[in-house]
This record gives sequence, structure tokens and C-alpha cells, in this order.
Amino acid sequence: MASEPAHRSLPFAGSLDLKRTVGPLIGPSPALGAISEREVWRASRTPEGPATIHVVPVDGGIEAAAWGEGASWALQQLPDLLGLDDDPASFKPDSGLVRDLHLRALGMRFGATRSVFEALVPTILGQKVTTKESHRSYRRLISAFGEKAPGPGDFSLPPAPEVLAELPYFDYHPLGIERKRADTIRRVAQRAQRLEEVSTLAASDAVKRLMAFDGIGPWTAAFVMAASRGDADAVPVGDYHLPNMVAWALAREPRADDARMLELLEPYRGHRGRVIRLLKQAGVHAPKFGPRSTVRSFEQT
Repeated sequence: MASEPAHRSLPFAGSLDLKRTVGPLIGPSPALGAISEREVWRASRTPEGPATIHVVPVDGGIEAAAWGEGASWALQQLPDLLGLDDDPASFKPDSGLVRDLHLRALGMRFGATRSVFEALVPTILGQKVTTKESHRSYRRLISAFGEKAPGPGDFSLPPAPEVLAELPYFDYHPLGIERKRADTIRRVAQRAQRLEEVSTLAASDAVKRLMAFDGIGPWTAAFVMAASRGDADAVPVGDYHLPNMVAWALAREPRADDARMLELLEPYRGHRGRVIRLLKQAGVHAPKFGPRSTVRSFEQT
């Protein structure tokens, strides 16, 4: 039976879309949580221990309950998770598609998990492979090496950094994780505590700290900055699809490179990541030409 939870009530009168805000922060596995327009469940490892948090909007505010050793930390960080300090209304695009999407999604905020390592592992798994493949590998990693999360529900904790740091390569390989990504995960797991400092550094120093690790480039750093710090300006350069999506949405150009994407996003500086998230959540995509990327299996290589 689950232990008694800790509770927190937050008065809040602004607009908050739980699904758009916290959905990107749960992670690419249903084992880590569940979300709807009416509630959020999220399991995580905090600096004070494992925690599961349950969040429900109510008239005039937000009610939350949390279980586990990290319950107090999770409740303390609740405003960050929900992006309550983010101000979507400060974003005022003049006209066009971006303005229309923004006005339809004023409750979409940039929340922050303040958990750098937890954001980093699934992002590393997304390097140079399809989304389907990376999500499958992460689900397998949690199933094999995660633990039962505290509290009610059938949720799991992501694998602890000390576990991932010690795993030999032959334990990663059956999960569809080849040596390069496995080695990167093991390196960052060995320095997980130092990586957590990224959540408190100045933005430029945080990116430098991340990219000082072999295997972490600007693409990975941008995703981690967005998830762990709520950076609404983070732009993942080096992505296969994003330049085309941005160019099609903003200039009706079906193909583009990173330089063109950054040029088109420049008028939105300070909110460039917000523009990308609005486009992605609206299902915007460039016309497809040629064959799709194939899903590779590293299990047989």
C-alpha cells in the first residue's frame, strides 16, 4: 500500500494547458507518467530520492500530492514543472501562422524539470536514429533497469545514473543501443552529479558544461536546456526534420538547412524554442519527398 502523500496547494489564476506544458517533460515512455487535460502523474529521481507527483487543476489554483523520499523536493519544484514563471503573454508575434497558433495555445508554458540527467539520457538515445527507434530503446532501458516508483499507480523510475555508469556494453546492445550512444550514456552517468549543476548556471555556461562532454553537441544540449531549465529560446541545430518544418511554416520553402532555419527564427529570438514547439504540437510538417528514414535494428549488428 502506498504511504501517505505530502500535499501542496498553489493559487494560480493564469492560463495553463497541462498536456501541452508537462507532456514534453514526462519522457518518451508511458512507464514514467500519464497526462490528460485534467491531471498529471510523473515519476522521477530527485536530489532527495525517488518521487511520484500527481497534479490536478482546481478552481483558483492547483492541487498536488507527492510520494517517496523526494516528495518535498518535487512539491517545492512544482511551479517550475508547470512553467508558472514562464509568461507566454510576453510573446507577441505580429501576424501569420505563429501568431494564430500562439493565440490558440496561450496555456502552453515552458516548464522545467530541474533534472538534467533524466533529460539527457533519452535525448542521447535520440541521436542519429528515428524517433520510433529511440523511444523503443528508452522503454526497454526502463523496463530492464528501472525501479518501481513510489506511490499509487504502475509507474517506474528511470534507471539510476550509478546503474547506467556500470553497465557493460553487452547489456545496452540488446536494447537497440549501439556502442557510441552507450558510451556517451556511461560517460554522463559517471558525472551525473556535476551535470545537475547545469540547472543553476547561466545559460551560456550551462551549454558549455553540457558540450564539454564527448558525445554531446548543440542538438542534444538544446533539448536538455528546454526540458531541464524551461529555456523557451533553445533551438536544436543539426536536426533532420526541424529546418524543413520551420522553413515550410514560415516561408513556404519545402527544404532548408540550419542556417536558413536560424535566419527565419531570428525575429522570434527569446522565444525561438516556443515557436518550434507550437509548430510541432500543431502537427506542421514540410512536404515529404523521397523515401522515409528506415528503422535500424542494432540488436542484429
